Amino acid sequence: MANEITPQRLIVQKYGGATLATPEKIKQVARRIHLLHKTGTQVVVVVSAMGQTTNQLIELARNVSPNPHLRELDMLLTVGERISMSLLSMALNDLGSQAISFTGSQAGILTNDSHVNASIIDVKAFRVEQALKENKIVILAGFQGVSPVTKEITTLGRGGSDTSAVAMAAFLKADRCEILKDVDAVYSADPKIVNTAKSIQELHYDHLLEMTKWGAKVLHHKSVEMAQLKNVRLYVGSAEDEKSNGTLISDSPKMGSNRILAVNSYGTVIHFSNQNKETPPLTDFYALLTKNQIGAPEILYCTNEQFYISGPKENLDLIENFNFSHSKFTLIEKTLCSISVTCASSPTEDIIQLIQDKLDAENIIPIQKILSNKNVNYIFQQKDKAAVVQLLHTLI
Repeated sequence: MANEITPQRLIVQKYGGATLATPEKIKQVARRIHLLHKTGTQVVVVVSAMGQTTNQLIELARNVSPNPHLRELDMLLTVGERISMSLLSMALNDLGSQAISFTGSQAGILTNDSHVNASIIDVKAFRVEQALKENKIVILAGFQGVSPVTKEITTLGRGGSDTSAVAMAAFLKADRCEILKDVDAVYSADPKIVNTAKSIQELHYDHLLEMTKWGAKVLHHKSVEMAQLKNVRLYVGSAEDEKSNGTLISDSPKMGSNRILAVNSYGTVIHFSNQNKETPPLTDFYALLTKNQIGAPEILYCTNEQFYISGPKENLDLIENFNFSHSKFTLIEKTLCSISVTCASSPTEDIIQLIQDKLDAENIIPIQKILSNKNVNYIFQQKDKAAVVQLLHTLI
């Protein structure tokens, strides 16, 4: 009908810390958002802390207190995103846009009461909705929320800003959620390791979930899980080059014919044994770390007898230096890495054999093989990482 009004397009964008690292970069991001809003698109922007701010705040805390109180650590860490959101809002207002910034709690990001590693349990972004009705650009502090039970500020752990963006996109029923970074797409391998790595135009949630669980740093796997659960269309692209194709992630991607899509890795993996082999180790391991103010790592493989972990370097450093002598856990080796091959479908015997033949030809012996939904995953010695990634990437 002629009188029908076409609904405004709504985009949620998330900008990572590297894209906001300097005042000039913030102004550059502001110009991009300003121009998008002028096209009639409603825009909600989720920001990370500038550059290495979060790491600097963690270091500052540990210089004052080796085991900082987690509630106070959350109060400190949320400062980083508040700086980013307010500066970006200032830059947008200077360009003539109406922008307003909200903290996670002001935006209605509700979490459980777990400090430093909270999970989002609900979103009640009524202030965000009202600001959009007033044609404002909304800037949100990522990585943070509030517990409705304790009324305390919480942070979401590593990659929390990605999860904030997806949660907000789901609540607002956004057309898509854009994760904008200092890289222009999801690649078939880390371009710093494989100079022939190719950008991937489209992926299914399942593929990106496996890639991010096993070392791809493009975004956090928790955000991919939420996007799949809430059916939020994702786009990963460049914050600087708007003309780059980027990568679209959905439940119905247009896939090529390649049987192998990507090779990813964790640079550091730590191997533990469990002395009490009658009971699964993870509950007690997590409890021990939490008691000593150490964040939970990624668990790559676990049996009653042993387990392998990885995660952010600053977290692994704390675990490596922790004294486990009075616990039931023994640190066996810390100079390991993981390498994962992501397949278009579930790994078949012929693909597994193809990978094995490549390794055999170079006399490379993995320490452990672990199969998952779309991946063939291996544990290797750290020194073999680059060579094995480059070798297995030739299968793509």
